Amino acid sequence: MEPLLTARGLVKRYGRVTALNNADFDLYPGEILAVIGDNGAGKSSLIKAICGAITPDEGEIKLEGNLLNFKSPMEAREAGIETVYQNLALSPALSITDNMFLGREIRRQGFMGKWLRMLDRPAMAKIARDKLTELGLMTIQNINQAVETLSGGQRQGVAVARAAAFGSKVVIMDEPTAALGVKESRRVLELILDVKRRGLPIVLISHNMPHVFEVADRIHIHRLGKRLCVVDPKSISMSDAVALMTGAKKPPEEALAA
Repeated sequence: MEPLLTARGLVKRYGRVTALNNADFDLYPGEILAVIGDNGAGKSSLIKAICGAITPDEGEIKLEGNLLNFKSPMEAREAGIETVYQNLALSPALSITDNMFLGREIRRQGFMGKWLRMLDRPAMAKIARDKLTELGLMTIQNINQAVETLSGGQRQGVAVARAAAFGSKVVIMDEPTAALGVKESRRVLELILDVKRRGLPIVLISHNMPHVFEVADRIHIHRLGKRLCVVDPKSISMSDAVALMTGAKKPPEEALAA
């Protein structure tokens, strides 16, 4: 099977600091790929390069074999790559519907939409409700309530639903359970598995090792600005993964070739 999304030789420097040092990356269709690494390992820079938030100094990124050169996250979104950021990137004062369609609102048909630029709110509300129901977020009763009135888990659900609704190729999730309680974290993990069942591959960046080992199909270990190895969570322990991540242990040869 050929990778859906690949990165080769990515380099990103900030003055004398090298955030990415010839980093490689592979994401296969329909999988959950966890990306783990110590603080400062370059995980965020890698993901930002893939989702268009930064432009690498060197290297190339390909989606379905096509070379990408994103200048902004909007271009990545247009290519089918959606990102759920750690801060969720939601506007608290706006409604659930408005947040799901932020930057890609649906306008009314004909004169009202084309010239007066009026929004088709009923259509947006219906799509938002359908997407939330699809992912089992039935606890949200009013689709037009402000996001600031939602719990942390519900807000995370809205962000995941938005990514699943518009991400046609890849969904990237950055620390999706970082600020959540046990019950809300469980719901988000279920949402991640629901998105996978819909056929979308997911890149999961997380420091929560039990969550990583529970849902990931493969684990990409990032160290010192590059991919150290890729391991199978079924064939390695959490303590060994942490040892690889911190440099206390050398990766096996087969993992280096992965």
